[in-house]
Amino acid sequence: MAINIEKWDVEDEKFWDKEGKSIATKNLWISIPALLLAFSVWLMWGMLIVQMKKMGFTLGMNPQTPEDWAQVNAMLWTLPAVAGLAGATLRIPNTFLISIGGGRNVIFFTTALLLIPAFGAGWAMGDKDVSYAVLAVLAATSGFGGGNFSSSMSNISYFFPKKVQGTSLGLNAGLGNLGVSTMQFLIPLMLAGGAFSSGMQMPGTEKIVYIQDAAWVWVPLIGITAIAAFFGMNNLKSATPKLGNIVGELSKTILLLIFGIIAAGIGAYMLIGLKVNMWIVLPTVVIIALALMKYLSPGELKENIDKQFAIFGNKHTWIMTIIYVMTFGSFIGYAASFPKLIQDIFQGEINPFAYAFLGPLVGALIRPLGGWLSDKIGSGARVTTWSTILQVVSALFVAYFIVQAREVAAVEGAAAAAEQFWWPFFWGFMFLFAGTGIGNGSTFRSIPYIFNKVQAGPVLGWTAAIGAYGAFIMPKLFGQQIKAGHAEYAIYGFVVYYIVCLVLNIYYYDRKNSEIKC
Repeated sequence: MAINIEKWDVEDEKFWDKEGKSIATKNLWISIPALLLAFSVWLMWGMLIVQMKKMGFTLGMNPQTPEDWAQVNAMLWTLPAVAGLAGATLRIPNTFLISIGGGRNVIFFTTALLLIPAFGAGWAMGDKDVSYAVLAVLAATSGFGGGNFSSSMSNISYFFPKKVQGTSLGLNAGLGNLGVSTMQFLIPLMLAGGAFSSGMQMPGTEKIVYIQDAAWVWVPLIGITAIAAFFGMNNLKSATPKLGNIVGELSKTILLLIFGIIAAGIGAYMLIGLKVNMWIVLPTVVIIALALMKYLSPGELKENIDKQFAIFGNKHTWIMTIIYVMTFGSFIGYAASFPKLIQDIFQGEINPFAYAFLGPLVGALIRPLGGWLSDKIGSGARVTTWSTILQVVSALFVAYFIVQAREVAAVEGAAAAAEQFWWPFFWGFMFLFAGTGIGNGSTFRSIPYIFNKVQAGPVLGWTAAIGAYGAFIMPKLFGQQIKAGHAEYAIYGFVVYYIVCLVLNIYYYDRKNSEIKC
């Protein structure tokens, strides 16, 4: 089988049954572990900062007073936020990579890039006094993993016919999302047992913790998967019209990724160095990334990008972007925040490592169900409606028990008193993750019905890019509100947003006389 496939018409049932299905399935089952590792590396900072706090990492600040340590804790929260910002920003160029670089070429290269943050973070974890600047840069490089989602989903959308788009995209995204729970399950095992380093002693104890291994464990897995992508995946002429020169294709891929890196770097500096408000940083970074791509790309590449930029003239691109932020943005934001949220709300009485992986696991496993159910009833919008209602109810439930835990701890004067509200809090979050997962699958199923084949891939990538900013927004908001003493205020804000999305979804896609039935 040739790596570059010239003829590809999966809407022709004879072609699909004879050869298309087997090729598409092979590419899907290599794409899934590549995406799983991308999520693992991108979101690992949410787990690392929990252990860094326990180990007494100083961020190079020499903290002495409780106020100093509170500042260190607040700065730890910004590391997953920086990774989230970089990952979301890198999704913008990744949205357009398949059409210029080829699916196999792009998946191989972007998977190999994960070696940088995986190795670098492991090296940095060897020094408890490593500077915050070094950690922030390494967290930003984890954004390569976040960016990969857009190119991966865009690529898979070309391989499968419309009739199974919900299922195929749901499998790629849902099992890829398992990288979050895989990471949150595997990292504690590596912290306890290790495999690559001599470990580090926990302060005040004789316990050895292998914190470097929590990052290094991904290195061999990334290497194996990158090799599998290089030798096992395919490029489609229908997805990449000017296919055939791998050097040129990789050069274009690198150039667009550099544009994303520049935009993310500017955003991180605004956030950390200049302390600019996050709501100013976010749109600024998006505009910079798009402007660099539009105005600094060379002629042939610019012409290709301009064609794809046509999606921005379609109002449904913006409506689906808003809705997708609610689903995937919530999933990835809660996944990045959940371990530290447990640690801060229950003040060490509950072990985050024992439970944190379960939320993303639920959200990831149920995501294919959202796509499958949408295919089954013939409406992704209807499934999105009910999943949004579930998110609203679950979020309010979680907020209520956050308040109860804080108040009882204050009245009884002991953090242990809050533990009685752990299980309601936990189960509320499980239903919240389930709602985000179902909505993930249903919204991606809707997109191929709203947009034509040419625009569907870029729209899938674009909505995923903006949705990924949830991994930046949520840790930042939770960090701010926990410092202020009211973590539930962040959740109330999310609920208001969910209700806005519910109204948009029903009005445009899920009512009797809606403009589009999807």
